[in-house]
Amino acid sequence: MDTMKTASVSLRQVILDCTDARRLAEFYRQLLHYQYRPGDHVPPDGEPDPKGQDWLVLRNAAGGCRIAFQQVDVLPEATWPDGPHPQMAHLDLSVPTVTALDAEHDRAVALGARLLRDRSDDIEEPLRVYADPAGHPFCIFVAPEAA
Repeated sequence: MDTMKTASVSLRQVILDCTDARRLAEFYRQLLHYQYRPGDHVPPDGEPDPKGQDWLVLRNAAGGCRIAFQQVDVLPEATWPDGPHPQMAHLDLSVPTVTALDAEHDRAVALGARLLRDRSDDIEEPLRVYADPAGHPFCIFVAPEAA
């Protein structure tokens, strides 16, 4: 049986658990230039933010996979690539050039990412590994086809 012809399942979104859904959503909204799904936007100052304490979704205006944030009470931070707490999952983000990698490094750190490993001088696959504000690992690497 050819599963490619009968497959009807597609990846809709990736969900990240976090202890501050609004903060993490804002980090990725700015990093990826995504937009909130209708109804998930930041409320006006002084207004309650019930969605920011529960579940938020970001969408890419060009389509494709979305990213969602699910509020949890406690979340041990991954210690990957070293340490006792594995990553379970991580996001791979790509840029077309080393120059873009350097520019995105500055943006990611300014937005609250923490650099875990720097392989930006690797000739075959320049990359950097970060932790987002909730401690989830993610990589930004050079993939010329991302151009």
